[in-house]
Amino acid sequence: MSYELDAIYHVYNRCNELMFYKKENYIYFLQKIRKHVLPYADILSYCLMPNHFHILLCANDKGIEIKSGGISMQMLSFNIGVMLSSYSQAINRQENRKGSLFAHSTKSIMLNMKGNDYLLNCFMYIHQNPLLAGIVERIEDWEYSSYPDYIGKRNGSLVNLKYGLDVLNIERDDIEFITNQLLIDKTDEDFL
Repeated sequence: MSYELDAIYHVYNRCNELMFYKKENYIYFLQKIRKHVLPYADILSYCLMPNHFHILLCANDKGIEIKSGGISMQMLSFNIGVMLSSYSQAINRQENRKGSLFAHSTKSIMLNMKGNDYLLNCFMYIHQNPLLAGIVERIEDWEYSSYPDYIGKRNGSLVNLKYGLDVLNIERDDIEFITNQLLIDKTDEDFL
């Protein structure tokens, strides 16, 4: 995938089986995001589910730089690949399994061209995943999402909250109301 400066992307992938087998796997994947993605993009939101993940991000200057040394690939794209490959190898070792962890190639959809409503709906969809999947009764109870950061329940440093609120054109105090009032239909495949 080729990323453009200041463009917002919904990055996601689904696994053939489970992606996260235990709490430590979720934490390890978040560490991978911090190491491999955060230097090259502002992360606006994320949600890690038992068999898939979602990241809403915006590439920065470093992210669109072309890697040299015989490989012509943008740093953000390259590092997302490194992150997923190294995570897959770790899970394969942990679970004594072989083969691809992911069912498909990672998708990265540019959202800027679809308008602010589409971006807000995607933001809500990402955070509503655990609720829609029946994993939690309240969105804020899922700890592997950026939603607790947005509502002030946790003070994480992975997500750029200020930038996210600016881009979404919403106030932090309105997040809970908006997210709970506008539940996304489970069958909405625009975000899958």
